[in-house]
Parts: sequence; structure tokens; C-alpha cells
Amino acid sequence: MKSQIWIKSPEDIEGAVLTFKKDFEIKSSVKKATLYASCLGIYKATLNGERLGEQVLTPGLTCYGDRIQYNSYDVTDILDENNKLEISVGPGWAVGYFGPRGKYHPWGNSVQAVAELELLSADGSISYITTDCTWQVYTDEVTHSEIYFGETVDKTADIKYLGNAIPAKSFPLVPQIGADIVENEILSPIELIVTPKGEKVIDFGQNITGYVSLNIKGNRGDRVVLSFGEVLDKDGNFYNENYRKAAKPVIYVLSGDADSFKPTYSFQGFRYVRIDEYPFDDVDLDGFRAIVVHSKMERTGYFTCGDKRINQLYSNIIWGQKGNYLDIPTDCPQRDERLGWTGDAQVFCRTAATNFDVCQFFKKWLGDLRAEQRSNGAVLGVCPENYNDAYCTRISAGWGDAVTIIPWTLYEIYNDKSFLTENFEMMKKWVDYVRGVGDEEYLWLTGYHYGDWLAMDAGENSYVGATSVDLVATAFYAYSTELLVKAGYVLGQDMSEYEQLYKNIVKRFREYFMENGMPKEKLPYTEIITKGNNTVVDKERRGITQTAITLILHFNLCLPEEREPLVEKLSELIRNFDGRMSTGFLGTPYILHALSECGKHDVAYNLFFQNKNPSWLYSVDHGATTIWEHWNGIKEDGSFWSVGMNSFNHYAYGCVAEWMYETVCGIQILDAGYKRIRLAPVPDKRLGFAKCAIETVSGRIESYWIYENDCVTYEFTVPQGVIADITLPNGFCQTVTQGKHTYRMHLTNENSNDFCL
Repeated sequence: MKSQIWIKSPEDIEGAVLTFKKDFEIKSSVKKATLYASCLGIYKATLNGERLGEQVLTPGLTCYGDRIQYNSYDVTDILDENNKLEISVGPGWAVGYFGPRGKYHPWGNSVQAVAELELLSADGSISYITTDCTWQVYTDEVTHSEIYFGETVDKTADIKYLGNAIPAKSFPLVPQIGADIVENEILSPIELIVTPKGEKVIDFGQNITGYVSLNIKGNRGDRVVLSFGEVLDKDGNFYNENYRKAAKPVIYVLSGDADSFKPTYSFQGFRYVRIDEYPFDDVDLDGFRAIVVHSKMERTGYFTCGDKRINQLYSNIIWGQKGNYLDIPTDCPQRDERLGWTGDAQVFCRTAATNFDVCQFFKKWLGDLRAEQRSNGAVLGVCPENYNDAYCTRISAGWGDAVTIIPWTLYEIYNDKSFLTENFEMMKKWVDYVRGVGDEEYLWLTGYHYGDWLAMDAGENSYVGATSVDLVATAFYAYSTELLVKAGYVLGQDMSEYEQLYKNIVKRFREYFMENGMPKEKLPYTEIITKGNNTVVDKERRGITQTAITLILHFNLCLPEEREPLVEKLSELIRNFDGRMSTGFLGTPYILHALSECGKHDVAYNLFFQNKNPSWLYSVDHGATTIWEHWNGIKEDGSFWSVGMNSFNHYAYGCVAEWMYETVCGIQILDAGYKRIRLAPVPDKRLGFAKCAIETVSGRIESYWIYENDCVTYEFTVPQGVIADITLPNGFCQTVTQGKHTYRMHLTNENSNDFCL
């Protein structure tokens, strides 16, 4: 895009969509025509009345101060002698209200457009039509649109000419990096509910991200007003107080002819739609559809088993990813937030990259992380940054560590070194930041961390769990340093300095946080750095918690001889908590792994099958179709955890699918890109069977096991070029290559998982 002339309207209309128009003639033969376009806000482009591209919500959400993506369209076949080019722009993330404590206009007071039409003539000459002050600006039938506050589409609106465009501030432009945001599944209503309050509510049967389309014919000026919710309350009434300020409707105003409506510049998260206004007594459900919107991702991972509750859990994980992978890895799609929380992204990354091909998706978001990393190496809690909210700009362990964990994970999944080469300096700067942030070079004992967020061991209403945030921070410091060393060796770097740093961190961790092979029971409070009016929210700092021991085991911060006592202690803590987890955002991703790595498959499976709060199946038993933010978002008595922070589509705890792929079905990466794998499934009779397939960069890998009478049968499919080390529960081992490999093992007795050939 050679010419980057930005334009805006001579008159601002708060929240409205504005259309920039250019009429032009083509008098000579055009061999190829390419339109490059972008905006500050969200745009759609049309040429001669035809909408360009399949993308929606373009150009997406980026760190606007550093870069905005532009899109390219081949319009050769659409050109005519007389042409009308239109770019309609809504406020979107950049100009509208954004952030949980946000305000309007985070990046500018006006929507802006920029475009360039490149015309290659048959004689080889090139000419351009660019945005400039000859473009005319008009109002639009979308009279109001906000990411959080819904959209009004008025087919009766008077389209007004506002004048010629005027010059606007320029923003850095880059070609589109991320995956297209597109419409995907289309869902039909499953039921029209009349609630105890007498409200009419459409149930689409699935919590999704997207919007509602409507086909209808009524009188001119009639309105359809729709409000959105994820759940019903305990009495069966419509509920969306958890949307906070985003509990705003979508409004469609009818023209009098047959109308088709859907939002263009906003989206909602919902399962239920309340019909607040409708022009007829009877609701025609055939006119309503829910359109699922997310970044374009090819499905790569599949899992099914003999337990319908586990299958529903897996479905919830898939839908949670689809709902929150909309250009950035959001935390939730419904309330006035929808931010790129780095902690959520890193805990779910391996699951995400197994479920779907997210290579292009993360290429873009990691670029945003690099752009927004501070010069001292600090990484904020959200990316792109929400400048309006000090709460989101905290620098926290487990969140900032996304810059080391995600690149390494994606390298392992895709065998793509560019994830390491592009991000190595970011990884190094982060480790160096932690190294110098306090008085202790080898411990992280300062800061304002999110800790083991939403863990249940500090009381039901605590945001931060009971685990010492210093212990958590130093554990992640060690882990990030270890990953940096691994990345450096892959890239041929001299990592001796950081290898020694890692050893020193582990040594000091053990000295400061552990004694006699166990974490210390009580740990001291250290300096807390807060911003603004934020207050310390963690009440306890204990060392003997499920999360503390999980991190010590999984991050290998203990001696080999200490592992058995530690995992026994972890098992004891689980038993003492009524057989349940007490872990939050940083302990939950690893607890089943820590147990299985130490041979405690029975304890891991018991947690997996647990259905009392907190557990994965608790939400399933309470009707969830996506993963909840809180273990007990809906309490046993039907009341809600809170109004202020209670999403029912919050994918982080869906990271359990990683254990399902790697332990239940046993597909484990030994060499990057699945070039060498271990197939070591751990069956359990309660599942009956388990089957998964992963479409990897090395081919399709399948693992299947089933209990049949007194036998367990295993079937593995290994693609060409992959070496697989098969390890079965009875100790049988074999290395195999391409092909289907079947094993049939006889149970030694009816209630045993011991096998013989």
C-alpha cells in the first residue's frame, strides 16, 4: 500500500457508522485491480454494491499505536466503466467504548478510513485511486454501533450528506498478518421460551460468539429489539446482569418491505435472546438464526469417549475456543471486557494448537506482544493494551510468561522455528526483567500478581488463591528461564549464562520456599506494588497447597527422591478437600499432569470424573455448553457467584483437553512437529473407550482404546515419516513407524488395570 492518506468526516456523530464514498470512471482496459483498505474502527467495503471479501469485523483488533492491519481485495471482475466505491466505518474497538473500566475514544475521537485502488492497465501502466478530500461522507442505515453496546440498523433512516472528507491522523499500516475473522456455523433456534415473568426468549441451544440475523416483513417503522444472555436464572427467567455495561440491545427498524438484518460492526456472546419488541403477537422462529463468528481456524484435534458427560465437556472446550478466538485470544465474548488476557492465552495455548490450526492466529498476536513489551522487558496483563484500566496493566507471573510459553509451545506443535526466531529477544527481555525486578536475582519477591487466580482454597469469594504469590512467581521465573534456554539451543545460541541462571533459580527456590523436601507451610509477605486505587486482594500466602506442589512437581523444582512424598502430599490435599481440586488459573492446567507424571493416574482420573464444585463436570451437570470463568459460576442453590465477574464462556479451564490428548489417549510430542512421538495411553473403565485424532504437520495421528469383556484393545495410526514409541500400561514397549498398529491385552482380573500379553 503505497499511498496512506487517512480521511475522516467533517462532522462527528457519536457511535454512528459513517460511509466514505468515491465515484470514478474507468476508460481504459484494466488487467488487474486490487483494493487495499483499512480504518480506525471496523469497516466494510463495497464496490458497485458488492461487498468485498468474506471477512467480518475488519481490520480486527491490534495495538493501534504500533500498527493497524490493512486488507487486500482482487476487484478486477467487479469493475465497470462507472464505479462507486464505499467504505463504511463503525467505532469498533479503537473509537468506541472499550475496557471494563474504559471510556470512549481510546485511540481517536473519529472513525477514519484509508484506501488505495491499484489499477494495472493492459499496457503495463499503473494508476491509483486513493482516499483524499474528494471522497464524500454520508450517514448510514446503521445509526449506532458499539462493540459492547449493540447495534441499531434502521432501514427507514434518512441518509445525510455530511460533506467532503478531511485529512486525519495517520497510523502505521501493515499487511494483514492474522487469520480472517469469518462467519462460521449458522444455528437455528431450538425453542421459544415464555419465562415466568412472561418474557419471550429464544434458546439457540449453544453459548456462542457472533450475532443474530433476522428475515422479516412488517410495517415501516416497526421495531425488533433483542437482548442477549448466556444463562437463565434459577426461576427460568432471562438473565444478563453479568454483562455489566454490555447488557445493551440490538435494534432492527423495518422498512416495510422484506428485510434482512444482522450486525456488521459489533458482536455478542449469547445462548438466549430475549425479544423485547416484536411487531406481531406470534414470533416466527424461522426468521431468526444465530451466526457463529471467530477467526478462521482449521479443525485439527478430535476426541470422543464412552462417557457422554466427558464428551459434553470436550464440546464445551471446543466451543469455548471458537467463542474466544476472535482475532485475539479474548477472556470472554459477552461482557464489557473481551480483552487479550495473556495468562488465559498461555494456559490454554497447547490445547488450542491441538484443537485447531492457530499458527496464523498467534503469529499476529505474538507480534502485538512484541510491539507492546516495555523497553525494560515488562509484559502487561492484556494485549493489546487497555490503557484505560490500571487493573489490566499489572505485570504478573503466569501472565507475562505468555511470551516464553506460547512461542515454545507453538514451535513444538508446528516445528516452525520462526516462532522462536521472531520472539527470542522478547523471551530474553522478559527473563531479564524478572531477573532485575527486585533485590533477589534468583527469586521474584515483589510485584502485584494475579497469583493462582480464582482458586478455591482462600475462601469462596476470594479472587486470589491461598498459594504464596512469591512461590508462584519464582516457579514461573524458573520455567520461563528453562524455556528460554531450550529456545536458544534450538537456534544455536550460547545459552550457558541462562543455563546457570536457571540452576541458581532452582537452588534459591528450594532454599527459600522448601525445607525437608516439602514447601514451607507459611511464607512471608513481601513488597506489594500497586497501581491507582487497587488494593491487595490475596489474604493468605501458604506453601502447602495443591497449586504449590503441582508447580513444584510439573516444573521439576524438586529432587527425584522428593517426588514421591510430594505427590503423596498432593493426593492427601485432594482427599482432604473432599476429593476435589482447589486450584485456580495457574494450578489447574498442570495438576492432572503432575499426578500422572508421578504414576497417580487413579487420583488424576478421580479428579477428572469429579462432579462436585469445584470440578470440570460440575458445570456440565449444570447445563454448560462452554467453559465457565468460575468453578461455581452458578451455585448449587441456583444463585450466581457474582454480577461483576462471572462469564459463562471463559476458556482457560478448558486446558484439561491437553491431558485428555496426552494421557487419556497418550499422544505426546518427543520431537518438534510430532516427528517423534510417544503413544502411552492410560485407560480407565469408567470411560469405556477413548479415541482421538490429531492432524499434525507430520500427518494424522490416531489413538484408540476400548474395553471389551476381559480385554483392552489398542489401535494406533502413525503417519509416514513419524517414529512412535509405544508404551502400554503393563510395561510393554515397542518402537514403530508408519501404519496401523493393534494390540490386544487381557486383564489379569476384572477390576485391575494390570495387563499381560
